[in-house]
Amino acid sequence: MGSYTEPDLRRSILITIDLQNDTLDGQPCEIPGTSEILPRVRRIIEYYRKRSLTIIHVVRIYLPDGTNVDLCRRDVVEGGGKIFIANSMGAELAEGLLPDRKDRLNTDLLFSGELQPIGTREWIMYKPRWGAFYKTPLENHLRLLGVSTIVFIGCNFPNCPRTSIYEASERDYRIVAISDAISRFDDRAQRELENIGVVVKSTDMLIECPGPTRR
Repeated sequence: MGSYTEPDLRRSILITIDLQNDTLDGQPCEIPGTSEILPRVRRIIEYYRKRSLTIIHVVRIYLPDGTNVDLCRRDVVEGGGKIFIANSMGAELAEGLLPDRKDRLNTDLLFSGELQPIGTREWIMYKPRWGAFYKTPLENHLRLLGVSTIVFIGCNFPNCPRTSIYEASERDYRIVAISDAISRFDDRAQRELENIGVVVKSTDMLIECPGPTRR
């Protein structure tokens, strides 16, 4: 680990990616391993909340007519496929991830490009494509917060987490990927990320670090 890539958890943000009901076991966009990682995801979220550190939950939301859907999935949605549909339960974040179980996605606010506040230092953000930085307010928000380090957890490493990690690397953020809290993460993924300076940790390794708190 080099001095330029060493994480500073006191100036970090936790980003959760696409941990929505439709990606869980038996659901329309089931991603193997996503239901399995949820207990570890919840532990990490609580770790961040207790230390007054920042969290952003990144989500996908599709319009029923498919007009905002990626080309690779547009035929499915236009044909009636029900994945991440606006204002549906399938688009909502998985049980136990939000500070108040009554919280729901404010689709109109999210589509307008705003972050939806759900706690003192916790927000939901909509991304229109794979990467969390693409056409989103994320980069400006991180700069305002003085963030140096991004910790990534969430759904389906080969797609959205991987893209978002590369986008973060391009912007010179220090990056941590939590290997057992990202679905479809494997040894090949670890080697790839370590080759671009990403620090890979397990949930226990993160939580056993000396307790960082917000400056």
